[in-house]
Amino acid sequence: MKKRFNQVYQFKITLKGIRPPIWRRLQVPKTYTFYDLHVAIQDAMGWFDGHLHEFEINNPLTGLKTLIGIPEEEFADYKVLPGWKIKIADYFLRENKSANYIYDFGDNWEHKITLEKILLKENNVTYPLCVKGERACPPEDCGGTYGYEDFLKIIGDPDDEQHERMLEWIGGEFNPKHFDLNEVTFDDPAERFKIAFGKD
Repeated sequence: MKKRFNQVYQFKITLKGIRPPIWRRLQVPKTYTFYDLHVAIQDAMGWFDGHLHEFEINNPLTGLKTLIGIPEEEFADYKVLPGWKIKIADYFLRENKSANYIYDFGDNWEHKITLEKILLKENNVTYPLCVKGERACPPEDCGGTYGYEDFLKIIGDPDDEQHERMLEWIGGEFNPKHFDLNEVTFDDPAERFKIAFGKD
């Protein structure tokens, strides 16, 4: 059963370390957990949610950095709070509050998240909603920001010895300027959680 809400958080999500910037503007229910927000970011950016993730945000009460994501037993000394138990409204108390969101600890895709506005929910609008964005998401497992730079150079140079192989790897073509709002679709976070963890 979906929770009722009357306020919406508008976030700007910007992938760090890449120029021109790759970014999305999202509106999500204020009732969202950090896990719900994670799913919305994945879907809006174009990631496949095949790797671990983590939010880094200062606790509004203590000022200390808090890590929120998926706790791992092997890193017991590296405390990560479970994102599905933590409400975004408990940390994003006011506009302009920022956090970091890291996806794929190998490629280390770091995103800046900024709460731009707290809005009233609009009738007849389905949330989450991506309202704007620019440029394509990098391919998964391309090696992070430096690997992505190399990838773009290779696919842009037909004379590069890796050109054909790289195009085959990406599925034939890749346009870094491409972004279409109409192509953004959002999964139900509860269903994604069930698939990922095998429980409700």
